[in-house]
Amino acid sequence: MKTDEKLKIKGSWNELKGKLKQKYASLTDDDLMYTEGKEDELMGKLQKKLGKSIDDIKNEINEL
Repeated sequence: MKTDEKLKIKGSWNELKGKLKQKYASLTDDDLMYTEGKEDELMGKLQKKLGKSIDDIKNEINEL
């Protein structure tokens, strides 16, 4: 998946957020705060917290 592809998170973010918190206990609500149009900011937070590439994070989110 290319970095510029959009995440499939609109409308189902609360469900995805719960799944991510189950998978990664270290994530907090602040880490997972999503505002439409601020996907890059969210990806940066998750990348720093999880130590994964943005592509890896997007793939995980899109597979949930």
